[in-house]
Amino acid sequence: MYLVIAYATTDGQTRKIARFAADRLVSSGHAVELLNVEDAADLDLARFDGAILAGSLHVGGYQTSLVRYVRDNHAALAGLPTLFLAVSLSAAGNDAEDWAGLRKCLAEFETETGWTPGRVEHVAGAFRFSEYDFFRAWAMRRIADQKGEKVEPGKDKEYTDWAALGQTLDNWVAGLTPRRVTAGAASAS
Repeated sequence: MYLVIAYATTDGQTRKIARFAADRLVSSGHAVELLNVEDAADLDLARFDGAILAGSLHVGGYQTSLVRYVRDNHAALAGLPTLFLAVSLSAAGNDAEDWAGLRKCLAEFETETGWTPGRVEHVAGAFRFSEYDFFRAWAMRRIADQKGEKVEPGKDKEYTDWAALGQTLDNWVAGLTPRRVTAGAASAS
């Protein structure tokens, strides 16, 4: 399979998740093009057998660059098998209110972009204190305290379940059918 992974990241965890996905798929024998959505404006999606998009929630919305990319490419994405990796700290827990919020944010994203992903996987993110400025670190520590999470000042805390993400990727790609003819393939006449 020839796959594209396009992501938007704020603090780096979504980029780490996208790289993990690329490495996992390449090690399974697939060809992968990995890029930030900011570098994907002129990408011809018709070249690919499937697409994975990844973005993270911050203050109730996904990155502006991801929203813009998906809005501009929703028709091409609709013609491909797709997987959306929706990264958030809320996905790390089992709070019903948090999960209702995740579903609401996803519905707003779909409405705003005109795209409904073929499959959505909510992936737990991380506290990336090494990336935060003073004010953001203060706000994130406050959020952690409200959720009963213990965090050490200045130390990152990751919640991503890498084994579960790997299984999700394996299952998704196993269900794909190649859409394009590979170079050198003979056609029957």
